Amino acid sequence: MDWLPFGFFGTALLYASVGFGGGSTYNALLALAGTDFRILPVISLCCNVLVVGGGCIRFARAGEVPWRKALILGAIAAPLAFLGGLTPIKEKAFLMTLAVSLIFAGLALLLPRGDAKRVPPTRLAAFAPFAVAPLGYLAGLVGIGGGIFLAPLLHLTRWDSARRIAATTSLFILINSISGLAGQLLKSGPERFAEAMTSGAALLVAVVIGGQLGSYLALRILPERVIRWLTAALTIWAGSQLLLK
Repeated sequence: MDWLPFGFFGTALLYASVGFGGGSTYNALLALAGTDFRILPVISLCCNVLVVGGGCIRFARAGEVPWRKALILGAIAAPLAFLGGLTPIKEKAFLMTLAVSLIFAGLALLLPRGDAKRVPPTRLAAFAPFAVAPLGYLAGLVGIGGGIFLAPLLHLTRWDSARRIAATTSLFILINSISGLAGQLLKSGPERFAEAMTSGAALLVAVVIGGQLGSYLALRILPERVIRWLTAALTIWAGSQLLLK
């Protein structure tokens, strides 16, 4: 368990630099450390809120959030995220779903990205709202924000510019994380939340620091493509380790 804060710090650093929260990998790291799977989603979703909350504020101040389109996606996914958080799931099914989700998410990060500033959106971009419902449910079920699945979809369909997609993804993760957390707490009760906060206090501090540093790296030092590849490698590794376990 002593290595977990460092793992969470590194995860937040990488994920925040590409506009994500890191919930999927937080879950994997906690599972690999032998943490009770019933408190994994609670810790991960709280970390998500802390990491992407700052990102949403920065994007909003820069005027990069396409509010109408982004809120439509969030409004559709949020009730499903709440329902996913309420859904009982056994440990083996939880870990298997999480592992497969991680591997697919990592592979999705490696897909080429189009930019709507240079090329018009594809016809499929108009159907993005219909795709977010299952993403919201999966997010709530396993304690992630769902943005790591949404972003590749939006890029492939050239839904908007790269920065506005990153802004939309951050807002989507924030909305889903809060909604999924509400479902998880209603399912598990306040005692489980207190247990998660007690055992995860150091992890929450680690992701706040890592998230801020990740934003700095993205803006000042490392190119976005390099960070994305590093994030994909971490995600695929965590999912593979979870499957082997």
